[in-house]
Amino acid sequence: MDKIRWGILATGSIAHKFAQGLRFLKDAEIVAVGSRTQEKADAFGEEWGVPHRHGSYEELAADPDVDVIYVATPHPFHCANSLLCLEEGKAVLCEKPFAVNAEQGRLVVEAARSRGLFVMEAVWMRFLPALVRLRELLAEGVIGEPRMVKADFCFRIGWNPESRLLAPELAGGALLDVGTYPINLASMVYGGPPDATASLSHLGETGVDEQDGIVFRYPGGALAVMACAVRTAMMHDALVAGTEGWIRVHSPFWRAQALSIGRVDEVKETLELPFRGNGYECEAAHVMDCLRAGRTESDVMPLDETLSILETLDALRADWGLKYPME
Repeated sequence: MDKIRWGILATGSIAHKFAQGLRFLKDAEIVAVGSRTQEKADAFGEEWGVPHRHGSYEELAADPDVDVIYVATPHPFHCANSLLCLEEGKAVLCEKPFAVNAEQGRLVVEAARSRGLFVMEAVWMRFLPALVRLRELLAEGVIGEPRMVKADFCFRIGWNPESRLLAPELAGGALLDVGTYPINLASMVYGGPPDATASLSHLGETGVDEQDGIVFRYPGGALAVMACAVRTAMMHDALVAGTEGWIRVHSPFWRAQALSIGRVDEVKETLELPFRGNGYECEAAHVMDCLRAGRTESDVMPLDETLSILETLDALRADWGLKYPME
């Protein structure tokens, strides 16, 4: 497979970012795009030089020239869109969150495993050089045993009840959109789910969570303290503290290009770890490595971990009384 042939399902802002990232990979080619309208597919294809421009997702999924499809639709459609692609024999990289809930997530995982097809949740931060190095440093024991993760992803949008981020029918709110990042970071550091959770949420006028405060405890007493919000702005810092020191993932941690390693209040070393493009090329390169190796799952973002995180998200929302109309 000299070049991996990509299809992109949907034409919104995240699809454009992914297409931009693919331009930094010489062994990647966007051969097809699918949209709900031919007009949008043609416009996207014209901008990114995509030869096959489909006016439906079904046509894209059936395109014989496509090896793998990036699903870039809003949250509630991830499950159905991924299943559509898998049913047509296509590998899938699905934008986060993998599904609205764990039940939907399991449907996708079971469909992929039964067909022997690759599928992965697109948690792009895991594949950035800074996060790769973070995992290496933790494995090397540079800060001893991790005991505390602190991470926040909070920003403020203007008031628009029809906004995707505030619309219940689009599974809006902070948790699924940006809370997945600190929760995913904690899962990556500790290698599994928490054994206890505590949280509070503010549900706004539209009924979705506008800001959340979350604390997880892991086996052995390690903690993760996290905040996420779509109507409150904060720094996007992350810190991993261990028994022998700490590692700061420079803000914004979900797009980090540097790490600082320290002890107590003294910085010992700062590592500059830039990426070549806009960062999306890193996860795409990993997917292509998996496809060439014949793997059906990623060892960096495993499917069982994706499902475990979805189960944790479900439990948090159940505590808040937050249920989406499509559930």
